[in-house]
Amino acid sequence: MPQGKPAGVPCVQLDAEYRCRLFGLPERPAVCVSLRPEPEMCGSSREQALATLACWELSTQPPSPHP
Repeated sequence: MPQGKPAGVPCVQLDAEYRCRLFGLPERPAVCVSLRPEPEMCGSSREQALATLACWELSTQPPSPHP
């Protein structure tokens, strides 16, 4: 996703089981290659991991332009 993606929107490269279709391929984005999941990020369930990622996405999104 060259322009990024909105918070809460799954990556277009995820398959039906949420596995990366680009895993191990040279075209996989550097940000994905450098990601090293740890217990702090993943928690003990998929739900916990998604909640953490949603929080991080919202806290790092660019400010919205003022009209």
